Amino acid sequence: MSLTLLATTHRVAAGLLTWKAWEALRSADRVLVRPDHPLLPALADAEVVPEPVETPDPAALVAAARDADVLWVAAPEGDEALMREVGALVVGDPLDVEVLHGSYDLPGARLLDLVSVMDTLRRECPWDREQTHVTLVPYLLEEAYEVLDTVESGDLGALREELGDVLMQVAFHSVVAAERADETAFTIDDVAGGIVDKLVRRHPHVFAGVTVDGADEVNANWEQIKAAERAEKSGAEASALDGVPMGQPALALAAQLQRRAARMGAPAGLAPGPEGTADTGADLGVRLFELAGEAVRRGTDPEAELRAVSRVFRDRVRAWERHEQGH
Repeated sequence: MSLTLLATTHRVAAGLLTWKAWEALRSADRVLVRPDHPLLPALADAEVVPEPVETPDPAALVAAARDADVLWVAAPEGDEALMREVGALVVGDPLDVEVLHGSYDLPGARLLDLVSVMDTLRRECPWDREQTHVTLVPYLLEEAYEVLDTVESGDLGALREELGDVLMQVAFHSVVAAERADETAFTIDDVAGGIVDKLVRRHPHVFAGVTVDGADEVNANWEQIKAAERAEKSGAEASALDGVPMGQPALALAAQLQRRAARMGAPAGLAPGPEGTADTGADLGVRLFELAGEAVRRGTDPEAELRAVSRVFRDRVRAWERHEQGH
């Protein structure tokens, strides 16, 4: 006689079980399951007739398994507490107990939980219900900068949590968008589908049999594909500067604009000059723009370089504070 505890995951469709799991279900003398288990329709289709149990009693399961081959269909969340109690009951009083995994999570399966949680929060949390794309933007920017901070500071242990915060913002925007009833509505699946299509389209050397000779040729192909996409979207008005986010930090914006201009062979001298800017403050902008261009020519990121110097300054000020306070 034996007791089999069948574990399944709710992150795949009910009924998608391993062959071994279906064999165990069909061969068991008794199949016990909660009356609201999502696997019940699949069991009925397979002509497996289970016995409903409202509240499972570990001692009753063990006792039943001493007289017959019993299979308990665990709850989707795992029934870990129940399994531990069963294990404790059979210590010193042997019983053939097996935990059989009938289905497994695929990579990325926990994203389904994120979608479910965000749907629930949007319905039931007063604060979450009030949010819009506009009100959420500051949080998305804040979370993105926190990811940047963890990477630049080398705190890779915190990176997982910070990336999770960014991912939550993507899910949040998608929930808001899904509520619209016009052509602007989209879901998280649309977001994922769009980026998958773009990645496949921009990597023909991976997905379409195109041969490349190194990373430089990959970059060249990438730019050509992006140019074709811009032309298809904007027609004669397409520009290599399309898609440059003007809301990004100013140094990063200046550098990105100059990188794009250099790629298309734009002539030098298009940047505003110092003429007529003295004593107006605009001369500072011109000088900063020139410094951003110098960083581009050196192959560095002016935003990152300025942050690095700022961190050194921060540390020195803190050290000075401690010295002044006698610490």
